[in-house]
Amino acid sequence: MRAGQHSRSRTHRIVGLAALAALILAACGTAASPSPSTAAPAGSSAASPGGASPSAVAKTLELAYLSFAVANSYDAPMLAAAQGAAAAGNAKLTVFDANLDPAAQAKQLQDAVASGKFDGIVLQPLYGAGLVTGAQDAIKAGIAIGNIDQILGTDNTTAESQIEGQMANVVFVPSELGRKIGELVVKACGTANPCNVGYIYSVKAAALDTSLRDAFNKATASNPAIKVVAEGESFYTTALGLKASQDMLTAHPDLTVITGADQAITGAVQAVADAGLKGKVQLVGYGGGAIAFQGIAAGDRYGTVMQAPATEGRLGVQQLIEAMRSGTPAPGVDVLKDLPDGGVATKDNVQTFLPLAEWPG
Repeated sequence: MRAGQHSRSRTHRIVGLAALAALILAACGTAASPSPSTAAPAGSSAASPGGASPSAVAKTLELAYLSFAVANSYDAPMLAAAQGAAAAGNAKLTVFDANLDPAAQAKQLQDAVASGKFDGIVLQPLYGAGLVTGAQDAIKAGIAIGNIDQILGTDNTTAESQIEGQMANVVFVPSELGRKIGELVVKACGTANPCNVGYIYSVKAAALDTSLRDAFNKATASNPAIKVVAEGESFYTTALGLKASQDMLTAHPDLTVITGADQAITGAVQAVADAGLKGKVQLVGYGGGAIAFQGIAAGDRYGTVMQAPATEGRLGVQQLIEAMRSGTPAPGVDVLKDLPDGGVATKDNVQTFLPLAEWPG
């Protein structure tokens, strides 16, 4: 038997006869006492929320957290919220940093499974389709899988789990995010004809960027005046966003709109100002960081589409822990679904979004 396999199987099973099990364990002298936060009140039954036994709830869970890039300003609040949820749920989080390398992340998943150390694994995919086999191997080995932020699988149009046995899935839906970005660019173009657009990919080869661009193209097709005349790549950094914008404006000083992730648009703000084009080139982002909302309020940006990394980290880990203790998978969650105005912020409504920002930007 693999190290840790027995503890995982006990954690995952649904205890239908919790009271009987507690009596048997007590008779054997091996029952673990509930922690103060999980102990049942005097006079109540011993069953815990979700149907798990008190001993299962008291067990400290070992979770691996596979981050796409720990140093990224979007990832940091997600990780902090995940760590808070783990602590609250009596779980220990061990962090793996892929640093924007999909192959490294796939290897980290294999290593986490092979180690026999973990009861569960939280995935924050760079390339979700490339992690499917590793996630399936983990489930076969009795390790619970939870997923946050990007899609784990090949269907980028749904928030539902795509792997049999997956316990939690808290994400944004790329096709919806790309559609909203495209629709915001349509508004930013207004009546301009042509409306020349500079499009900054985050990681051009990534499946996420492909999905965003496909949905963007469909949304902007409603206005035949819109033409993407320049492209760049930022790797989610302001410095590369600045360079991409400078190159675009040098080659195409007649740009109407530049769009990209918020970090890239922070660089674009400087490039547009340096070129003396403030107010002439509209800037459309996505991510909804605090800097972006402040820039919209100040008139430096046209708009952005909000994302919720801290909510993903908190809710994803919380739901995984609850599912592991109860044995019941949680339904998929689209964290952007119920945001005000669909999460699309412009100067008209930015005051609503300013207090909602979950990351710096």
